[in-house]
Amino acid sequence: MAGTLRLAARSLAAFFVFVTLVPAHVVVSLAGARNLVPPLFLGLMGRVAGLHVRVTGQPRRGALFLANHESWLDILALAGTTRSVFVAHAGLAGHPALKWLCDQNDTVFIARDMRGTVARQVEQVKQALGERPVTIFPEATTNDGIELRPFRSSLLSAVEALAHDIPIQPVALDYADAAETCWYGDEAGLANVRRVLARRGGVGLTIHFLDPLSGPELADRKAMAAAARTRIAAALRR
Repeated sequence: MAGTLRLAARSLAAFFVFVTLVPAHVVVSLAGARNLVPPLFLGLMGRVAGLHVRVTGQPRRGALFLANHESWLDILALAGTTRSVFVAHAGLAGHPALKWLCDQNDTVFIARDMRGTVARQVEQVKQALGERPVTIFPEATTNDGIELRPFRSSLLSAVEALAHDIPIQPVALDYADAAETCWYGDEAGLANVRRVLARRGGVGLTIHFLDPLSGPELADRKAMAAAARTRIAAALRR
């Protein structure tokens, strides 16, 4: 019963945030401030879901973040703390409602298996970088909250040419109770949302902004993926 009440209360709060900020987003977008509301919206949704975020290190301005991926909460946390834009697989664009939500935060969709589109994808990432950082989740899917999955260097094809022009910064997302809050395996997305919203207490998360990659770590996309995974794994062990 207590879990049901928590789920209902948080769902009501999320609905209130949605009906308040989405119309505000439409209005300020017409006034030319399209990027103002979406990060605020995502950050507030994270708070409604129970996120308690602590930050270590310094996010670099205009950086490309390479982060581990454990939950849909990752997006809410990073958007709320850094106003990040996200790189997502082009398959997500096939869901109209989800694509609309992603588009409001200027999500960059990439087709990692279509090498002929890499030049266009590089240009998309260049345009996204600037005042707001861009985040890639190199695992390509969520992990089990215990062990990192392999980092797919193919996801970095669109940024390989930018390695020496922008900070490439690993980010370790360290959940206090990762195995209990991660979205993994056969669990449906909506079931995971309900489970998190019904959870007693908050979801503790420390975001570690690590030093940007440098030197040989930037040699190519495989080197970047390997170095970022090593650094993030070490931060999580600590």
